[in-house]
Amino acid sequence: MKILMIRRGLRLLATGNLNSSPLIFRRHSSYSTSFFSSSSRLNANFAADDLLLGNQLATLASEAEIAPNLLQPGVVVYDGVCHLCHNGVKWVIKADRDKKIKFCCLQSKAAEPYMSVCDLDRDDVRRRFLFIEGPGLYHQGSTAALRVLAHLPLPYTALSYLMIVPTPLRDAVYDHVAKERYKWFGKSDDCLVLREQDLLDRFIDREELLERSRSVL
Repeated sequence: MKILMIRRGLRLLATGNLNSSPLIFRRHSSYSTSFFSSSSRLNANFAADDLLLGNQLATLASEAEIAPNLLQPGVVVYDGVCHLCHNGVKWVIKADRDKKIKFCCLQSKAAEPYMSVCDLDRDDVRRRFLFIEGPGLYHQGSTAALRVLAHLPLPYTALSYLMIVPTPLRDAVYDHVAKERYKWFGKSDDCLVLREQDLLDRFIDREELLERSRSVL
């Protein structure tokens, strides 16, 4: 019976119909009066268990609804040890006078929920940087770069019109540069922004990076 209750409860959680449940907030109608008449204590225990299950499922539903909203829009997740990537980030910070774009190093724990919600892992983002433009809207590679440019003021935003170039062609160029970037531009042992901490105000993983910096000293 308890297994049945849990299964039905999970179905209700999936549909969001918690408040109308005869299972969670009161005993199920299939519990006959005669079955429980021999023990009022057993009756009360089942009712308490049902209410507890209802509270737990309601909490899970609330957390599931709130969690996506904790992720900020307009976030670039990039390879923090790559010199080319870091210089690109510095250029965007300088051009982005309205401070629309925020950043996060791929190597930080703070990047994990952003990658997770996009169903990506670190290797995916190492190959092609990630731009979370808004809820349910993210881009990688050349498209991500052009969408970032679209949020910058003129004249930089005009570069976003390169979106008319076919994606396979754009990504072919992007992927070639990305593959050779360490050889051509170099790679650091740790996130390069730690050397220029005046930039950290634009990083959502600022506290994590500062803590890492203090631990090295």
